[in-house]
Amino acid sequence: MDRYAVFGNPVAHSKSPFIHTLFARQTLQPLTYERIEAPLGGFAAAIADFFANQGKGCNVTVPFKEEAFQLAQQLSPRAKIAGAVNTLKMTDDGVLLGDNTDGAGLVQDLKFHGIQLQERRILLLGAGGAARGAIGPLLDEHPLELTIANRTVEKAELLANIFAAAGPIRAMAFGELQGPFDLIINSTSASLSGAIPTISADLIHPHIAVYDMMYGQGDTPFNAWARKLGAQKIMDGLGMLVAQAAESFAIWRGIRPGTKQVISELRRNLGMR
Repeated sequence: MDRYAVFGNPVAHSKSPFIHTLFARQTLQPLTYERIEAPLGGFAAAIADFFANQGKGCNVTVPFKEEAFQLAQQLSPRAKIAGAVNTLKMTDDGVLLGDNTDGAGLVQDLKFHGIQLQERRILLLGAGGAARGAIGPLLDEHPLELTIANRTVEKAELLANIFAAAGPIRAMAFGELQGPFDLIINSTSASLSGAIPTISADLIHPHIAVYDMMYGQGDTPFNAWARKLGAQKIMDGLGMLVAQAAESFAIWRGIRPGTKQVISELRRNLGMR
């Protein structure tokens, strides 16, 4: 049995073992998948031990994505520009390959929900690691414009400069935003603390699509706020979680699992509607 894992700290909450076990059953792939909580300051040693003991590949979650980027001996183009790695694979040649599937998972989930990205005005809230991983794949879809907004505009400007050659991108502070937008993506972690980004309610209209990368039982605080203001197309990040996992699975095994049934199983497992 080939060995895979997810590394993080903490990692006990991770649904990756559940997801990848379903993928393995679906595709008849012989593998195991476990959680490994690497100590802070001990990620490199934990990764070395894992691959020295029949490890084939792993996912990496917070707070180790930047360290994984540094450890990888070879980087995919999307990992290079994202500056972070969430997928590691030991190649047959003994090279540690690093990739970033987060943005691809986001785009795949948006398309799964029927969201048009080409020639659309997209607003991405937040300028942290989640946003950085999403920008490249979003620009690859040729939007009319991608606006990066953050509480401190300097962080948004930094990302806009990094991706300036990749497509039409601009940076703004939350308070400067003016619509209309076709899609708002919340990449901030505000929903985890019950907060919402401080953007104007005027940005929400009945025809806008709203996506929060967070998920939970029922609406996230951001999605609940948008729904109350009249947004009718509202999505959480559970599908992104499954889609980025499917992308990792394809990198490791050369076969892409279906996601629809796995998303349904995961929602049932979490007691979500």
